[in-house]
Amino acid sequence: MWWLFALLSALFAALTAVLAKIGIKGVDSNLATAVRTTVILVLAWGIVYFRGGLGEIHSLTRANWLFLGLSGLATGLSWVFYFRALQLGKVSQVAPVDKLSVALTIVLAVVFLGEKLTWQTGLGAGLIVTGTLVLIWG
Repeated sequence: MWWLFALLSALFAALTAVLAKIGIKGVDSNLATAVRTTVILVLAWGIVYFRGGLGEIHSLTRANWLFLGLSGLATGLSWVFYFRALQLGKVSQVAPVDKLSVALTIVLAVVFLGEKLTWQTGLGAGLIVTGTLVLIWG
C-alpha cells in the first residue's frame, strides 16, 4: 500500500511544480513560498485535528521535536530555493534537478541511517542522475 501513497505523492509533486510556476508570475518567490506554506500549515493541522491526533502532541520527545524541527527547516529552505528556481527557469528543467533529491536521499540514508545500498538502488540512483543530466543539457 505504501507505493500507492508514493505514487500520489509524485502526482501531487508534479502538480505542485506546474501550479507554482503559474502562481509565481509577477510575485516575489519568497512571498509565494509563504503563501504556499500557510496553506500547507492549515491543511496539516486540519488533518491532525479531524483525525483526533492533537492529544498525541504530548508524546513527542525532545529528539522528535529536534529532528522534526530540523526537517521542517530543511523543507522550508528547499521550498525557498525551489520557488526561486521556478521563477528563473523552466519547470521541465527545474523539476528534474529538484528530483536529484532522490539520489541524494539514497546516499544520505546509507551514510547516516546505515541502510544497505543494493546494486538495484545504486543503479536506480545512477539512472536518476543520468536522466537529470540529459534533461538539463539535452
